[in-house]
Amino acid sequence: QVQLVESGGGLVQPGGSLRLSCAASGFTFKSSSMSWVRQAPGKGLEWVSSIIPSGGSTDYVDSVKGRFTISRDNAKNTVSLQMNSLKPDDTAVYYCAKGWKVGYPRGQGTQVTVSS
Repeated sequence: QVQLVESGGGLVQPGGSLRLSCAASGFTFKSSSMSWVRQAPGKGLEWVSSIIPSGGSTDYVDSVKGRFTISRDNAKNTVSLQMNSLKPDDTAVYYCAKGWKVGYPRGQGTQVTVSS
């Protein structure tokens, strides 16, 4: 069965950086697109970024373009999200998900809080 375990969240000041990681198992990772989605307090699930199996193509929601970078390591079955220039509006639980621009199946999430 699909298992996705996120890590790397935490509390960071505005303008700071965090790197999220997701360890995947239970499926053929190198053949699967992967996504990051987030859910802010009191809001619905929002797609953030996706990457194709080879890593050669990515996409981002407009609000994070130029600040976030998605990447993957098919040898280690991991997908990462480098987040720079963080803003308070980026505060959310971040989940990795199997698929292109989808939010399910996903892991248990990791909390990112951007606050001074």
